[in-house]
Amino acid sequence: MLEINISSFGKLKFEHLACDFTGTLSVDGRLLPGVVELIDQLAASLTIHVVTADTFGRVCEELAGCSCTVTVLTGENLDVQKEQYVLALNADRVVAIGNGVNDRRMLKVARLGITVIEGEGCAMDAVLNADILVHSIHDGLSLLLNPQRIVATLKA
Repeated sequence: MLEINISSFGKLKFEHLACDFTGTLSVDGRLLPGVVELIDQLAASLTIHVVTADTFGRVCEELAGCSCTVTVLTGENLDVQKEQYVLALNADRVVAIGNGVNDRRMLKVARLGITVIEGEGCAMDAVLNADILVHSIHDGLSLLLNPQRIVATLKA
């Protein structure tokens, strides 16, 4: 569990990280260097869930051996499916990271939503539904490894 107390934002108690893959952990379906190491570090305090539509069809191969559970979504309303996934985890105990339109609802319902820009850009709907915007997944995951950065960003 990861606990953070921010007087103006409330007490955060995270058990889960729900993370998108395409454009968030990867660019063009290729996992970004150093991501596995950061996820493995976070897995000591959080259960890591990668929830993706897997646009490039590479998520299972790219994350083989990583300390996470991979869920590949299919069909329509991917944003609703991701939202329901986070709600099933108890959204108040979830931090979510994503970059696309299909991440917007999970970013909004999670107790903390982080949007990343990375090489594929970031949808404005994702930005508008997140609490924090970062340049890269490395920055986003590092926030969770260094929670005082979250406090500095969110305190009023």
